[in-house]
Amino acid sequence: MNDSSEIKTGEVTAGVIIIGNEVLSGRTQDVNLAYMGKQLDALGIRIMESRVIPDIEQTIIDTVNHFRETYSYVFTTGGIGPTHDDITSASIAKTFKVDLEKNSEAIRALEKYYAPGGINEARMKMANIPEGAKLIDNPLSGAPGYQMENVFVMAGVPAIMRLMFDGITDRLVGGDPIITFNVATNIGEGVFADGLSKLQDEYSDISIGSYPYFKQRKLGVNLVMRSTDLDRLEDLKVKLIAMITDLGGKIHDA
Repeated sequence: MNDSSEIKTGEVTAGVIIIGNEVLSGRTQDVNLAYMGKQLDALGIRIMESRVIPDIEQTIIDTVNHFRETYSYVFTTGGIGPTHDDITSASIAKTFKVDLEKNSEAIRALEKYYAPGGINEARMKMANIPEGAKLIDNPLSGAPGYQMENVFVMAGVPAIMRLMFDGITDRLVGGDPIITFNVATNIGEGVFADGLSKLQDEYSDISIGSYPYFKQRKLGVNLVMRSTDLDRLEDLKVKLIAMITDLGGKIHDA
């Protein structure tokens, strides 16, 4: 288990757990992962895995336990609201084998947001926080998220999640920022696959992804390179462009 204060050397990694039946069903589209990915890249923290899971207690417990043992940081979104299917906090408490308690600091945060008498039993549920958690401020709607060791539990509502995430960046110890280069071409993957494979072998320290797309009724491929080493990225980009042009391809905006 990694406590955030102990992460000092080596690659800093993250796993993202998106909790909610509504996301699995397609009724709600997740946009939180993209936001966290960009922010974490800038902090030098690489997302290695994301998983969408249902509002099922044992699934939440098993997934969080696996992620917190595997990655430097874990970020969960969803399931901390006031309704009956918001079971994330109770599940996190069981994950860490602690009590779920009425948190006095969380109650004060709710009291600041709601008018006197406006906190009913359902809203008070959002003050149920696992014992020993460090709260994450929610300046938009009062109900806080929280941190348990290397696990950060946040709201699923994008506007709230972003504010919560921005409020915890000072708790995260990252590495060198991850830099991304893009090269888009009009030729298909089958044309450059062998050459790309050779470049990946030569630059095994750089992640290279190939992503076909259809834009303005034309097919293309976006090649994405990610690394913390700017010089190596620039060298690879030059060779990649040369390979594509030698094969008769053109470089254009993705």
